[in-house]
Amino acid sequence: MSPVRYKTVEVSGISIFYREARNVGAPKLLLLHGFPTASHMFRDLLPLLAERFDVIAPDLPGFGQSEMPEREKFLYTFENIARVIERFTEIVEFDRFALYVFDYGAPTGFRMAVRRPERITAIVSQNGNAYEEGLSDGWAPIRAYWENASQANREVLRAFLTPETTAWQYAQGAPDPSIVSPDGRNLDNFYLARPGADEIQLDLLGDYKSNIALYPSFQRYFRTYTPPFLAVWGKNDPFFLPAGAEAFKRDIPEATVRFFDTGHFALETHCAEIAKAINEFLGEHGGQHKMSQGLEH
Repeated sequence: MSPVRYKTVEVSGISIFYREARNVGAPKLLLLHGFPTASHMFRDLLPLLAERFDVIAPDLPGFGQSEMPEREKFLYTFENIARVIERFTEIVEFDRFALYVFDYGAPTGFRMAVRRPERITAIVSQNGNAYEEGLSDGWAPIRAYWENASQANREVLRAFLTPETTAWQYAQGAPDPSIVSPDGRNLDNFYLARPGADEIQLDLLGDYKSNIALYPSFQRYFRTYTPPFLAVWGKNDPFFLPAGAEAFKRDIPEATVRFFDTGHFALETHCAEIAKAINEFLGEHGGQHKMSQGLEH
């Protein structure tokens, strides 16, 4: 089994940090994290996948140990983040690969799939949404900011950036909060407390509406190319509802949907079970996918 290594590479003028467990010749798997975390959320998952897959997990621009350019130098939108990560895959020689997407990683990865469907062999979505019915009422204050980007509405969103909210996100829905390590949330809060990080995260909460606007495009991609698809979902997620997981089957009838009795950060409590599901699913489907004929020409 390949050891996990920690590296950085310059991508479009931005230093991108990543974890890798390279396994030359094995099917490739790209892990994309979400808010407010970084690739450290995969610290326990990577070793469980490294024997069968060639795995890479980058920190998104502005997150974790990747560079956090000033807002005047880099426009923090999901489109720009997706383009950086797409270029990152080219630099690390990930030509065709499966995607594991979580939270913010979903609209990032789905953008990449829509643009370059021939590169995607399979998709694993862990609480990574692409349907309106998957959004809970917890999005109400964020929706209010989308509808009226006033300073007052922006200030309300600062509640999502507090240490208390991060701790709540980790614990909410977990079957036993005492089994959720404090290490992840404490590191996330360290990153959130960096000067300027708050405004960057508020920008991205505002730009999340661009992801909703692309849901029809994502769904069209699913219907047209029907990639092998596995949804592994913390069913008690306060932000992304189980209905969002089930909805994938509407566009990919052969999709596999598995629910776990936990919350948003499902890997914190069910890493071994999710790793087993991924190993079994991608062992059967990863690298074998041939695109549907619909949009090849």
